[in-house]
Amino acid sequence: MARASGGESVLHKHLRVLDAFDARHPFRTLSEIAAESGLAVSTAHRLIAELEAEGMLERLPDKTYRLGVRLWEYAARTPGALGLRELARPWLGAVHARVRQHTQLAVRSGLDALFVERMSTPDAVINATLIGGRIPLPLSSSGLVLLAAADPSIVDQTIERGWPLHTSQTIRDGGALRRAISKTRSDGFAVAEGQIHEASRGIAVPVYGPHNVLYAALGVVVPNDRTSPLPAVEVLALAAAGIRHALEEVYLPADAGGDPAPGIRALLTSSRSSLDYLAELDSDQRSPVVRQPPWYSSRAVSA
Repeated sequence: MARASGGESVLHKHLRVLDAFDARHPFRTLSEIAAESGLAVSTAHRLIAELEAEGMLERLPDKTYRLGVRLWEYAARTPGALGLRELARPWLGAVHARVRQHTQLAVRSGLDALFVERMSTPDAVINATLIGGRIPLPLSSSGLVLLAAADPSIVDQTIERGWPLHTSQTIRDGGALRRAISKTRSDGFAVAEGQIHEASRGIAVPVYGPHNVLYAALGVVVPNDRTSPLPAVEVLALAAAGIRHALEEVYLPADAGGDPAPGIRALLTSSRSSLDYLAELDSDQRSPVVRQPPWYSSRAVSA
């Protein structure tokens, strides 16, 4: 891989440009990208042009930039996006129907909780999460669940990096964080009361998959009214068990000698006829004679 001056790879510099965008800042000017990425304006301008040419960034008429659709295409192809979200969504809907506040699904990304799905209602309590948004792990119940299953080095790195103190209820230091993580492991769920906003309380449980690997945290954000969290925990635990079962059906082989080949049918929620059609296309594309749908264009695929 090509290396830039100072030993930093060119790829890493491109990623610094992309990292300048987040859920709260989907549009950036050239100067903002340079400032956020820590790059010289001339360097940022060159990297932006390269990313734009590849469809990773898009320039708008007002000369601001946004992340390109091509990035969404890549993300949508990963099992983490296509599989987990699709399999979990019916269970999130069931929890949301009971709680009628905020229901969300988070995975760990570095030292943050990354929220990959979220359901809400207009009159729900204040909540800071967005789909595709990040929150430092110590600040949310989902983050505490993810930390409880993480390697000890991740906890150490989290404490070393630190986190913002939003309210008087926010976890203050490393000792308090370790105690909260220990309690989460003991209880099997996490409660974060007023950590980001005093009016809100997060409650989350772990979502395990095949081989007892933690896949995500499933949580709700409800009013911080000091009532028992156990009714919400019970609903969340039932949904987490349902998601685990769905993940195991998809990713575990049918028997010891079988191959885990779920195909697109197991990863998507759609009508039977649609799934039959997609499975047929998948089968055709693996055969010597490939029969493409009428809208398929090799030019479009390579563009």
